[in-house]
Amino acid sequence: MFKVTPQAAEQVKVAAEQGGTAGMALRLAAQKRPDGSIDYRMGFDEATEDDIRFDSQGVQIVMAPEFVPLLDAATLDFVELEPGESQFIFLNPADANYVPPTER
Repeated sequence: MFKVTPQAAEQVKVAAEQGGTAGMALRLAAQKRPDGSIDYRMGFDEATEDDIRFDSQGVQIVMAPEFVPLLDAATLDFVELEPGESQFIFLNPADANYVPPTER
């Protein structure tokens, strides 16, 4: 099942509040590239009746059923890559470029 880390959940909530989309679900999409890596998309949206819907860390997640196989075991995190530079990342064993995180 797709998961959101507490850090990512907090940032999603902040982004929704700042963007005037509080109360909307976070829509996820994914597409496999020819090299086996995955292109990820996300944004705030209303759920449709065909969507898969669930909650992770207090964030309502929606996705079209066709994206479930690519996102099922993934985790959305929000990390500092460089000092002062943080961003969302997808940790996904189904992605050809996935490298498991290491402890620091």
